[in-house]
Parts: sequence; C-alpha cells; structure tokens
Amino acid sequence: MSLLSLRGVRKQYGENVVLDGFDLEVDAGECVVLIGASGSGKSTLLRCVNLLETVDDGVIELAGADITDPRADADKVRSGIGIVFQAYNLFPHLTVLDNITLAPIRVHRVPRATARTRAMEMLERVGLADKASAKPDELSGGQQQRAAIARAMVNSPQLMLLDEVTSALDPELVGEVLDLLRELKAEGMTMLVCTHEMAFARDVADQVCFLHHGRPLEIGPPAQVLDNPREARTQEFLRRVSGTTGR
Repeated sequence: MSLLSLRGVRKQYGENVVLDGFDLEVDAGECVVLIGASGSGKSTLLRCVNLLETVDDGVIELAGADITDPRADADKVRSGIGIVFQAYNLFPHLTVLDNITLAPIRVHRVPRATARTRAMEMLERVGLADKASAKPDELSGGQQQRAAIARAMVNSPQLMLLDEVTSALDPELVGEVLDLLRELKAEGMTMLVCTHEMAFARDVADQVCFLHHGRPLEIGPPAQVLDNPREARTQEFLRRVSGTTGR
C-alpha cells in the first residue's frame, strides 16, 4: 500500500483551476520529484497534502487514512509531515535551536528538555550543531535552509515535502542542501520534492512527475521522463530548463 495516495484531487481559486483531477501514488521510502512550469500546480499540491489548503474534490490518504476527511485532526496530520519552503521562514529574533523547538513545545506539548535534545540531534544531523545559539541572519543561505530542514525533521515525519528549497540560494550553496536530501533519501525518508534541479531529479528520484495545467501529464522513472519523454509538452519544458530532451 502506498504511503501517500492522491486520487482525483481538484483545487481551484475562483475560475482558476490549479489542480484538475490529480492522481499520484508514493510508496514508503520513495522520492518523487515534481517538475513543471510556474503555475502548473506543484506548490499547491504540496500545500494540499499538508492541509494548508482544502481540496475541492478528491481524496488524499496518508498511511491509509483519509486526511481530507473534514473530521481529520489537521494538527495531528501535520505532525507526521515535514514541509520546507523556498523561503526559510525562520523567526529572525529566535536562535536556531529555539526555531526548531518552538512547534514541538508550543503545539505538540513536548517537554522542553526533550524537545531541545531532539533538536540538537537534528542539528547534528544537518551539520549545524555549532550554530544552535546563532540567529538566522548569522547563517548563510544554505545553512538557513538546512536549519529549516532540521525543523521539519524534528517530529520524525513519515513524509517530507520540499518546495523549491534551493531556488533562493546562491549557486555555490545549492550543493550542500541537495547533498543533505540525497542522504535523507538513502536513509529511507519518503519525499515529495518540487525542483528545477534536473541533475538531482535524475540522481535521486524514483519517479519524476511532469505537471501541466494541474495534471500529471507524464510520470515515470527519471530515465524515461527526463531522457526519453513521450509527451511533446514535456520535451518542450526540458529543452527550456536544461537544453535537452534526452533525444
């Protein structure tokens, strides 16, 4: 059974249909990379999975439970999902450690000592243990993004959602974040990743899903979607972002 299942998911804002009957299955331990032009629905899809947006139709299941059921406890669902955005969204007046412990302590009622211990484990994991007492503006962009990933991991999520997490970084800092994601994948973390980093998609993804007008126009292994795409629109997109269709 898939860890994450989306069936017929639809989302629109006024007359603008952003997701149009979207279907996707993500198995435990898989990394599925979402690619597509701006406005194709990638970010909205992640926000629907994390219940930051309410779907208009369709079903999203996580570990077999219908999380789109109005009776679902959104806070409980979110505690099992980590989400990281392209903007780091760290509170500038708090230390890195306090940023990471804020939600566990205030939302999930984790004892402070337990939360701090777990947060330090995560900072060690992402190579930032020595920055625990620093403020976000004392960190590089890559360090801030790794801190945001540590914050998303602190509750031991079943699923990680990553939305263009390298797009705001200087080119020389992109690699350190992508290396961390590669390590998480190797450790068995299930990930749904929006990115324009085609090399990362080719190296790490189990499936690549090309979105067009809110639908999964083409989905399959990286070698098929990136190097031998069947759809003309996929070929056009890849020509634009990487200069090749693999053909």
